[in-house]
Amino acid sequence: MFRLKTDKTSPWAWVPSLYLTQALPYMLVMSVSVVMYKNLGLSNVKIAAYTSLLNLPWVIKPLWSPVVDWFKTKRYWMVTAQLLMGVLMGGLGFVLPLPFFFQASMAILLLLAFTSATHDIAADGFYMVGLTEDDQSYFVGVRSIFYRVGMLLMQGPLVFFTGYLASHWTADYAKVWMVTFSLVALILILMGVYHYFICPKPLTDRAVGTEEGNGFMVTFLSFFVKKRIGVALAFILLFRLGEAQLVKMVAPFMLDPVAKGGLGLSNEAQGIIYGTYGVLSLLAGGVIGGYLISRSGLKRWILWMCLLLNIPNLGYALLAHFQPPQAFWVSITVIIEQFGYGFGFSALMMYMIYIADGAMKASHYALCTGFMALGVMLPSMLSGWVQTEIGYTGFFVYVFLCGIPAILLVPFLGIPADFGRKAKG
Repeated sequence: MFRLKTDKTSPWAWVPSLYLTQALPYMLVMSVSVVMYKNLGLSNVKIAAYTSLLNLPWVIKPLWSPVVDWFKTKRYWMVTAQLLMGVLMGGLGFVLPLPFFFQASMAILLLLAFTSATHDIAADGFYMVGLTEDDQSYFVGVRSIFYRVGMLLMQGPLVFFTGYLASHWTADYAKVWMVTFSLVALILILMGVYHYFICPKPLTDRAVGTEEGNGFMVTFLSFFVKKRIGVALAFILLFRLGEAQLVKMVAPFMLDPVAKGGLGLSNEAQGIIYGTYGVLSLLAGGVIGGYLISRSGLKRWILWMCLLLNIPNLGYALLAHFQPPQAFWVSITVIIEQFGYGFGFSALMMYMIYIADGAMKASHYALCTGFMALGVMLPSMLSGWVQTEIGYTGFFVYVFLCGIPAILLVPFLGIPADFGRKAKG
């Protein structure tokens, strides 16, 4: 059987494709599914509640992450997950034309979410065992860029493609999304086959057995005795309180007709504005935020980052109030808001690195991300109900107000003045 030599494989052959692949199922579960269910006629209340529940696997991911270490190799988990996600994606498209499509699609999406979260664990672990320490540092920016590329592809061209099919092929969105998911399924399966042949087989990638289970429990409990852990957890849980609800209602707001308080955009326009302009602006904000932290430290910038994360949300309230027919104002609002989100989110990522610092930093960082995911899941489940009760204008003002509690906690975080600052020389 044909087999590529993988012991000398360049990281350029697999790191970019691995992290692009990692973004595809996550964005489909957390973002694209919102557009799909809106096209299929579900209410905002139902969309927000049920798609937010799909965040659960990333909330509890730290609890089963040791299983990836105990059994098989990270390479095995990674490739198997990619192939399985391809099969699940194809199944998702298959059930959409059925009468019970909602129940069936939610079940498949939940399985896809658990598989994607498991793939995240394996891929991040493989990154650490498959690269030298120098290469890990060198490729950290590369993996981030290609993950963002995956985000852009799912939120931009993919959503645009569904709008194009609806305009030029059929108005039956069940068929449109069936074709779309079949395409993504093929991509994931091809990626699984590609990574099976091309990824290296490092000697350090091996199962460690379950004898480390007690050590994991010690690691888990040690997280909760860290200094200022109460304030830290409150900040992590509250940081995305407004943004978590905003992100669930942006697509419905753009797609709802003007008579219902929305902007009346098509999938094509929404894909270009939010999925393309927005993601590029998000990337720019993240890069600039990281650069400023490296220059002056997290403590100097964290308040400004919290403010810039939340203040632009008022732009959506203005859009909801005036409902401008020009796409220009929608684009400007999205670009500013997504830049602020990328810029502000840099603060949370660095703060979680600060909290996780220590001998058990990998496990403690995973716990931080679990609490962050919980802080997204719970409020976003209620966002559809809140929007329905107070309308889009009131909802976006409410989202802005939700950002205040985290801002008030900033003076109590105790961040050292030099944390995050890159040493000179």
